[in-house]
Amino acid sequence: MAEDNNKMKQELEQEQLEEVLEETDDEELDDEKLPFPNATVVRLMRKSLDPHKQIKGIVKKEMNLFLGRIVETLCKKMNGYEYSYVDYGMFKQAIETFENIQTIELEKIRIIKNLEKIKAECDILIDDVERKFHK
Repeated sequence: MAEDNNKMKQELEQEQLEEVLEETDDEELDDEKLPFPNATVVRLMRKSLDPHKQIKGIVKKEMNLFLGRIVETLCKKMNGYEYSYVDYGMFKQAIETFENIQTIELEKIRIIKNLEKIKAECDILIDDVERKFHK
């Protein structure tokens, strides 16, 4: 089911990208067509990128659209509550997935390093076996 959701999201994102590309015909998108003012998004991107990096136009547009989709996703999650208001606790629960991504990425790196260590040990054992039994 999660794979179906991911596949549907990817198809929707691809359709949105195609629509944007068709609408723009290599022209710059107006701020009216983007969820956020483009200058604000670019300024935020520049804060985190190295000063010598250039940002391609399509990256600026896609970052803006991506941030809009994140806001939409969070609001749908917060809208799932039966209350007539949205409070800080609901907001924290909605962003929990996004906040945990960094922790998950660090865990992935740790697991990969352990697997590489195990692989190296296996390679050493294979070499030992071949040396002892294939003389």
